Amino acid sequence: MITIRRTALVLLLAAASSAGALAQGNADDDAAAIQARQTLKSLNWIRGPQTVAVFDVASISVPPGYVFLNPEDTQKFNTLSQNPSSGTEYLLAPEDLRWASFLSFRPDGYVKDDERIDAAGILDSIKRGTQASNKERRKRGWPEMTIVGWKRPPSYDSQTKRLEWAINAATDRSSVINFNTRILGRSGVTSVVLVVDPERLDTAVGEFKASLGTYTYSSSERYAAFKPGDRIAEYGLGALVTGGIAAAAVKTGFWKSIGVFLAAGWKLVAAALAGFFAYVRNLFKRRQTA
Repeated sequence: MITIRRTALVLLLAAASSAGALAQGNADDDAAAIQARQTLKSLNWIRGPQTVAVFDVASISVPPGYVFLNPEDTQKFNTLSQNPSSGTEYLLAPEDLRWASFLSFRPDGYVKDDERIDAAGILDSIKRGTQASNKERRKRGWPEMTIVGWKRPPSYDSQTKRLEWAINAATDRSSVINFNTRILGRSGVTSVVLVVDPERLDTAVGEFKASLGTYTYSSSERYAAFKPGDRIAEYGLGALVTGGIAAAAVKTGFWKSIGVFLAAGWKLVAAALAGFFAYVRNLFKRRQTA
């Protein structure tokens, strides 16, 4: 698990608006592009407004003008965009895919929120972990990553039980920002990662928070429903930022294991695939016209 994910997906999202040729399905499209469009069209796009259940512990209301994918279709979506996937994530995004967010859940137990967050120490850990992960990235032929610093340092809201942060990162191809949210529950933590072009971050964060505001744990799964005897997570708020695996560091050899986690977490997408997303936009427009 990793705090910064799907970094080059922003290239794809940003380029979508100028990828009209591929989106329109020109005659000279190659077989791969045609197959990709067919696959995108076949996905079970859930369009708002409607409420959907997620992870068997929560629900979210998909707003009008937004789309949602279940884990099976999110995995197909990630395969098209050359991203690894756990197969358990959901996708939430505006119909025009000006940004995308990915939701996952870890049933690690109740995370105590009484820990002071050491932003400087956490950033140092993430930098060292990313350096370790670059060895794994080189093996897989993936671009190496560099952590620039905090775009927004970790901030925890004790009322909403939500932890947020954003990190500036870069490859040799581009600069990237992922905005992260962790929502604490009784039996685990929901992770949500917003992927967007850095230049659109401020606007996207506002839209993202509004759309995520309807995410609600069931009454028995809310943080306040904790009872003595419930499972307690082996880590606190700080470890959520570093990926939630710091608790195992001493036992397993932190930097030996975290390199693989970090390398797999950086999800890079070729900008040439942007037309696939432009195609999705046009697909929704055609449906609205019909």
